[in-house]
Amino acid sequence: MSPIVEAAPGRVVRKNTRSAKFAALTSITEHVDLRISELLSAETERWRRVDERLAQPVQDLLSFALSGGKRLRPNFMWWAYLGAGGDPADPTAVDAAAALELLHCFALIHDDVMDGSLQRRGGLPVHLKWSTLHEAEGRNGEARRFGEGVAVLIGDLSFVYADLLMSSAPREAREIFTELRLEVNHGQILDVLGTSAGAATPELAGLISIYKSGKYTVERPLHLGAALAGQLGAFSGALSAYGLPLGEAFQLRDDVLGTFGSAEQTGKPVGEDLREGKPTLLYALARQRADSAQRDVLDRYFARADLGAAGIEALQAVFADSGALALVEERIDRLTEQSIKAISTSGLNAEAISELVAMASYVRSRRV
Repeated sequence: MSPIVEAAPGRVVRKNTRSAKFAALTSITEHVDLRISELLSAETERWRRVDERLAQPVQDLLSFALSGGKRLRPNFMWWAYLGAGGDPADPTAVDAAAALELLHCFALIHDDVMDGSLQRRGGLPVHLKWSTLHEAEGRNGEARRFGEGVAVLIGDLSFVYADLLMSSAPREAREIFTELRLEVNHGQILDVLGTSAGAATPELAGLISIYKSGKYTVERPLHLGAALAGQLGAFSGALSAYGLPLGEAFQLRDDVLGTFGSAEQTGKPVGEDLREGKPTLLYALARQRADSAQRDVLDRYFARADLGAAGIEALQAVFADSGALALVEERIDRLTEQSIKAISTSGLNAEAISELVAMASYVRSRRV
C-alpha cells in the first residue's frame, strides 16, 4: 500500500513517514486517516452552513487527528479482527478503527487541559491555540479559561464522532467500546487523584497503568476486533493474555520516555510527568530504594511546577542510580516476552500472530 493516500479535493490526509521497520503499523493507518478526513471534512461544511464560527472547531479536530500519532489502537484492533477471520472489505471494521483513533484524540485533548501541557505532537495543544487566539483578538474574559473551555468542547466532539462511527457495529462490539471508555476514564481519575495526593506506590502505579493505558491501548482494541469478527468468545482469553502485559509495558515505556526521552522524539516536553508529580512506577521504585541524599533530591524537585533542566537531570540521576530505571526496563522486557508467548499460541491466523509479535517488539523498544 502506498504511504500517500489520495483524497478528494480539499481533504487533508496525513502522509505516513514511519520506518518500514515497523510496517505492522501501516496496514490500517491510511484507511483510518481517510475515513476520519471524509467524516470531519463533511462535518466541517455541514456546520459551516449553520454558522461560520462552528466550522473551525471541527477543522481543528481534523487537523489534530491527522497531525501525528502511531495508530496503535486501530492496528491492534485490525490484526485481532483479521486474525479471528474478519472480512478486510467490511467498512464496519474501518469505522471502528477510526472510532478508536477519534476516542484517542478526545483523551489527548482533555489530558492536555488537565495537565496544562505546553506542547503536543511538536506543536501547540488545542487549548493553547485557542487561548492564544483569545489574546490576539482581545476577546472578553480570561484567555486560559476560554482556551480550555473550547478544547474541552472539541474533545467532546471527538468523543461523539467516535460514537457515530460505532453506530453500525454489532451489539457485542459496542459493549466492548463502552467498557473501554469507562475503563480509561476511571484510570484517568486514579491518575488525577494519585497525583494530587502525592501518592506513589508500585500498587497504585500498576493500577493506573492497567486502566489508563493497558486495557485502553491494547486489550480492549483486541477484544473489539474479535467482537467485530464474531469471535470474542473464542479468543478473548488469549487476547487478554497478550494485551494486558503488553499494555502495561506500553505505559512503562511511556513513563521512561517522559523522563529520559527528548521533545524531538516524543513531540512533548521532557519532564512534564515530573513537574506534575505523576505516580509512576519509576518514581515509586526510586522513592523506595533511595538513600537519604537521593530522597532529598526527590523531595526538592519532584512535583515542582517550576522544574527546570537542572532539576530534571538531578531526578534522572536518582532514577538511574537507585536502580529504579533498570527495574522498570527489566519489567518491560519480562512483560513483552510474556505477551509474545501468549499470542504465539492464541489460535489466530499466522499473519496476525506475526504482526502482533512485531507490534510487541515495537512497544518494547519504541522511542516515540
